[in-house]
Amino acid sequence: MNFKLTIASFCLITSASFAQVKDTLAEKMMVYQLPNGGWGKHTSDKKNADYTKKIDPKLLKIIKATGNDFATIDNNATSKEINGLIKAYQTTKNPDYLKSAERGIEYLLSMQYDNGGFPQYFPNTSIYRKQVTYNDNAMINVLMILYNVAEGTDGFEVVDSKLKDRCKIAIRKGIQCILKTQIVQNGKLSIWADQYNEITLKPEKARAFEPMSLATGESVNIVKFLMMQPASPEIEKSIKSAIQWFRDSKITGYAYEVSNVDGKAVRTLSKKEGSVVWARFYDIPTNKPVFGDRDGSVKFNYEEVSEERRMGYSWYNESGTKLIEKEYVKWLKKNKISE
Repeated sequence: MNFKLTIASFCLITSASFAQVKDTLAEKMMVYQLPNGGWGKHTSDKKNADYTKKIDPKLLKIIKATGNDFATIDNNATSKEINGLIKAYQTTKNPDYLKSAERGIEYLLSMQYDNGGFPQYFPNTSIYRKQVTYNDNAMINVLMILYNVAEGTDGFEVVDSKLKDRCKIAIRKGIQCILKTQIVQNGKLSIWADQYNEITLKPEKARAFEPMSLATGESVNIVKFLMMQPASPEIEKSIKSAIQWFRDSKITGYAYEVSNVDGKAVRTLSKKEGSVVWARFYDIPTNKPVFGDRDGSVKFNYEEVSEERRMGYSWYNESGTKLIEKEYVKWLKKNKISE
């Protein structure tokens, strides 16, 4: 036996075993991370970031030019990366991934307003980006991460304990913001709007086709988040009121279907016995389904919306059904609460 060769082989194997395991997706996430710890949402061609693809040199130039103003929680940005990095750390134990995720969590904590809300972008305050934003579940995505950090769940038990204490405080503030922003209609609590003024916490419009209105899809996830919290009298009232609103505002006998025709989405609202849907937006004063268009106009008839917006935006959903029939029933039972 060649003793020198055996020793050399042993050293090579030992060295390889101690080499840091890397996750290709996590490595790209760290490349795109901004100086303030957050992430942007778009590639250079305006599509959501796809970490399965090669590094985008054009995007890196944009990031360098815009810096922290690129950071956002819109379209799952920053939340997606933090979750991805935590999962990568669980698999590889690469400390760089945990450190990057903790920087992301620090960013989330830094962007929270004193009133508990979270803006869509930070520090960029242009146009609607400074509004407290539930739209596309932006604020709830953030609160879920902070909740997992605070409770040490879903792999987040590895996060620095100092961050856990801060996350607990942030969650309490976030819940108070949620309770303050639940819209009152005719003296009764209803659900939530998409976005609010960051100072007054009054509902506001955002993009031209997103009028000031109640938002059903986002409100479903707000209620689900509240159901995860200790059932205080205030939270119980909030949840029960939202559930009652969903029951009262459902549209029966219709289905909203999305099909693919020649590579394009075709969205159709049609009659279907036994089906239930909710409009994406409801007018706050009248509680009627409301639709926005590119020109900023507001319609109360779905068919009057321009074809581009009818096909390019999801105007109805069925998310309230599971909330009412399953999750609410489970919550009542778990907390021994009567209807």
